[in-house]
Amino acid sequence: MKKRSRGRELALQLLYQLDQRGADTLELAEEFLRDEEQDRESRAFALRLFQGTHDETEKLDGIIRAVAQNWEIKRMAVIDRNVLRLATYELLHCKDVPPKVAINEAIELGKRYSTSNSGAFINGILDKIKSRHVDGGEAGAPAPKD
Repeated sequence: MKKRSRGRELALQLLYQLDQRGADTLELAEEFLRDEEQDRESRAFALRLFQGTHDETEKLDGIIRAVAQNWEIKRMAVIDRNVLRLATYELLHCKDVPPKVAINEAIELGKRYSTSNSGAFINGILDKIKSRHVDGGEAGAPAPKD
């Protein structure tokens, strides 16, 4: 597995733990990463994604909510909402990651760790976020029609 893919996987595990267990996960994040991954680059990328996503959760949820028609964040599957948060953070804040890569990696995480429908669900939401926030669209503006 590639280093960044592994970092995303680890960040997702931490976000899941945070969602389920709460704030103590923040304190244990670095220890968890040291125990789970030997590669320093994978750990550093995972920590960057985890901390950034955690710090921006409220804003990320607002962006996701704006495009996820008929879906409440809290009603989404735990993995799906955390994959969406993670990928939205990457799309908006990780300029060293091409948007297509962030979306494809999120789809794969959803397929691997959530339901059979997660890949399509995640793809649809992230594509709208990319159109509105990355491709030059205005926040809150309807996605351009193809």
